Amino acid sequence: MSSSSNQLHVLGALALELRGEAPVARDALAQAEVGALAELVARDLARLAPDAAMLELVTVGAHYDSVEVLRPGWPLHHELDELAARAPKEVPLGGAPKDAYHDNAGRIIAFGAHEGQLPGALAPSPDFTGGPLRLVPFVLSGDADLAARVGDLFETQLLERGMAGADTALAAQAAFGLQVEHARYLTVHDLAAMMAMQYEHAGLAPLWPLLETALLQPDGEHWLDAAPEPLVHYAGGEARIALFSPHAWHARYASELHCDSDECREQLQRRHQHFEARQRQIAAVLGAHGVAVTFVHCVRDADYRNALS
Repeated sequence: MSSSSNQLHVLGALALELRGEAPVARDALAQAEVGALAELVARDLARLAPDAAMLELVTVGAHYDSVEVLRPGWPLHHELDELAARAPKEVPLGGAPKDAYHDNAGRIIAFGAHEGQLPGALAPSPDFTGGPLRLVPFVLSGDADLAARVGDLFETQLLERGMAGADTALAAQAAFGLQVEHARYLTVHDLAAMMAMQYEHAGLAPLWPLLETALLQPDGEHWLDAAPEPLVHYAGGEARIALFSPHAWHARYASELHCDSDECREQLQRRHQHFEARQRQIAAVLGAHGVAVTFVHCVRDADYRNALS
């Protein structure tokens, strides 16, 4: 949950688990199409937590990769909230604004594409298409006490009982041209927990505590300082990765090797190449999650903390 003024926001997503390698036909719905899916989402959420019907639902007729949703400051959800705040509270007789569907009675605002363009910064990135899980983000906002009750309920129960209605899954499948295996609702914290497990299975478990700090405490600080992993310091919203001189890298990561043969030197070179590949992998993962990355040269092992601070 996040807060602004006297309101509290519950941040979540409709998670669409796709079947097989089916291509994505559409990543955004036109404004005229977005209302039907938004109403089904609102109905599902109210079934899971009746108080949700008393909150404003803001969503978008688009779907995103997990790395686009799991970013410091929750920028997709923030953009939805900002756009909703600027939308007129009452819909004139002429209809809804060109990029939004409004249902004032149910307090639903859903943004769709107008002439092929989504409003603001809502366009999904083409760099992250093709994944097996696609997310339709939503924000529930309103009275702080009410939103807190809904948020607490969702945090404890969505993982176990947050399946979307069958008609919601079919509507998303038809609208986006997807092959949906499962459709369920998750909070952003649920998504983070799922991502942590995925990264553990992918061999990236040492990086997760640093990334979790960036997501949940953007102003916090965390060190990844556990050889043989690259050295990374997160602080001030930025991840700084140490670039060691060959001598400093050898002293820190391969001090047991004192090479006097070609075989040993080749082994040392392979380890160094593996280390550099790991640095690039970590930088790419952090960058995908919207964490700024800076490489910092470290000449001596002894000065790395000063260099990265």
